[in-house]
Amino acid sequence: MKFLIIRFSSIGDIVLTTPVMRCLKQQLPDAEIHFLTKHKFKTVTEENPYIDKFIYLEDSIGSLIKQLKAEQYDYIIDLHKNIRSYYLRFLLRRKTLSYHKQSVEKWLLTKLGINRMAGKNIVVRNLETVAPLGVSDDGMGLDYFIAAKDEVSYHDLPTAHVAGFIAVVIGASYYTKKLPVKKLQELCISIKHPVILLGGKEDMQEGIEIASVDEHKIYNACGKFNLNQSADLIRKSKLVISHDTGLQYIACAFNKPVLAIWGGTSPKLDVEPFYGYKFKSQLEDGFLYKNFIVDGLSCQPCSNFGTRQCPKKHFKCMQLQDIEAISKLAAKILKG
Repeated sequence: MKFLIIRFSSIGDIVLTTPVMRCLKQQLPDAEIHFLTKHKFKTVTEENPYIDKFIYLEDSIGSLIKQLKAEQYDYIIDLHKNIRSYYLRFLLRRKTLSYHKQSVEKWLLTKLGINRMAGKNIVVRNLETVAPLGVSDDGMGLDYFIAAKDEVSYHDLPTAHVAGFIAVVIGASYYTKKLPVKKLQELCISIKHPVILLGGKEDMQEGIEIASVDEHKIYNACGKFNLNQSADLIRKSKLVISHDTGLQYIACAFNKPVLAIWGGTSPKLDVEPFYGYKFKSQLEDGFLYKNFIVDGLSCQPCSNFGTRQCPKKHFKCMQLQDIEAISKLAAKILKG
């Protein structure tokens, strides 16, 4: 059977679809899996051994239709479910399975504060999409694959960090998903362990400001490594402290303990860190993750994806984060 799986964006959301590819490939012996995403996310999936063919959207759906029609797919699996994927499905006219996006429920939660969410992580809902094919959750969690060329040598790290470090992901797609620089400085000062800051080129200047409080202990890697190299640093870390962003889910794929810091978005949107149940069962009293959310804010979450400024102008969801609690838990995990 030939499948076209659609997930156009973004890094984290694509990582959250990886159990679908693996379970389809392993549980349906004749499965041929093609994956359609935007070209700029090529690096997220290109090493995935469960994908037989990669298709990239560069400009418009129309330019792909002839190619996709020639494939004669048995099923389209729509894990994005937006106007573009609806249009594609209409043009291809193949059998389709699509996940429960909960668009209405998310609107009620973010606009009216009414929680009607299903309480099922998006990974679970992605896997439920292929249940009619007899495919089930294998309990192995998320996947992320890194080519040997993108592995970071310890020679490329400061000597102080070679014996172990905490990865602090300072980047995020929107302002309301990020701790202010002063709060990140406070966090890094309070952590009594080497720290590597991770983010893109757009986070480099903030990384310089944060690292300036202790340049021996804090290494600013923002913009110095590509995505897969940053993912490898996540894999090499002892613990990950992260905003709601793609590297948080990559950390889960490597079964790293995660301290997840939430601002304008929330795990109430069914997007909290996810680990396979087989990994969980191997941990006796081991730590997986903790969500850090400021309690008592009726305006939180204010958005599905984050916004460019706080709608209420006070930004309490990040300004009131308990930095001491985060650093204390990090110390406890490392000690344990």
